[in-house]
Amino acid sequence: MFGPISVASFSFHGMVAEGTMDIFAYLETCRFRYHLDSADIWNGLLGPDADAQLNTARLRKVRTAMDDRGLVCVNYHADGCHPYEPDAEVRARHRELADRHLEAAAILGAQTVRIDPGGGNRHWEDAEFEIIAQSYREFCDFAAKEGFRVGPETHWGAGNYPDNLLRLSEAVDSPHFGVLLHVGKDIWKTQDEYDQALAPIAMHTHIDQKNCETRLRAALEILHAAGYTGALGVEHHTGKNEFAEVEAQIGAVRRELGRMKLDKPAFYDGNPLLDPANERS
Repeated sequence: MFGPISVASFSFHGMVAEGTMDIFAYLETCRFRYHLDSADIWNGLLGPDADAQLNTARLRKVRTAMDDRGLVCVNYHADGCHPYEPDAEVRARHRELADRHLEAAAILGAQTVRIDPGGGNRHWEDAEFEIIAQSYREFCDFAAKEGFRVGPETHWGAGNYPDNLLRLSEAVDSPHFGVLLHVGKDIWKTQDEYDQALAPIAMHTHIDQKNCETRLRAALEILHAAGYTGALGVEHHTGKNEFAEVEAQIGAVRRELGRMKLDKPAFYDGNPLLDPANERS
C-alpha cells in the first residue's frame, strides 16, 4: 500500500532562485494548490546557508506551519553534508553539518532523511566504504531514537549504482536505513531492472517528468511488487513553469493509480491513495 503523493521542494528551485518561493509558500502550495497531505523538504528551501536552514526557532515555525496545514514531512533531503570527502577536515565539517540536519529533521517530524554518501567514482574504495558505512550506522542510531529512516539517494557518484547501495545496506544492517530511489535511471542494464534492484530497500521515491511520461505504470508496479509503502514523490527539474509542470506530474501519478485500480481492483484494495473518499478538496 503506497503512502501519500508528495512534491520534492527542489521542484521549485527556479522560483527559489528568483525569490518567489520560500518554505512557507511551498507549504501553502502543497496544501491548497495541490491538495496534498505531505511535505517533502529540500534543505535549500529553508534558507541560503546552513545557519539559516538550521536555526532552531525558525525550524519550529516551519513545523508549526506544517501542523496547522495538516502536512506530514515524508522526507527531508539535505545537500552538502555527505560523509565521504578525501580531506579529513572536510569530512569533519560535513559530519557536524549532517548531525545538525538530522536534528532539524527530528524537529520537522520527518519520516525519512536523505544524506548522500559521497565518492564520485563508479565504486567506493575499501577505505571510503568503511567511512561511509560507519557514518550511516551512526546516523541510523540517531534515527532509531527519533523514529525515522535515513540513507542515500540514487543521486550522483557511486551512490547512483544498485550494486554499491545494496552492499551499503548490508553493511549498515539497520531497519532505520533506506534508499531514496530516483526511479528509472538509465545507467543500469534496463530502467526496470534498476528499480527492481533497489525497490526492496527504498524508503522514499522521486519520480521525474520523464518517468511520468514514459514508464510510470512500470515503476509503480515494481514498487508495489516489492512491498513499498512509502510516499510517491514527484520531482521536477527544469526550473521553468514549475507550478504547472508539477501539477501535471501529480496528475499523471493520480491518473495512473486510478487506472491501476480499474485494471486490478482487488489487487489495489486498501490503498488510501485510490479511495475517492480520501481525496482532499
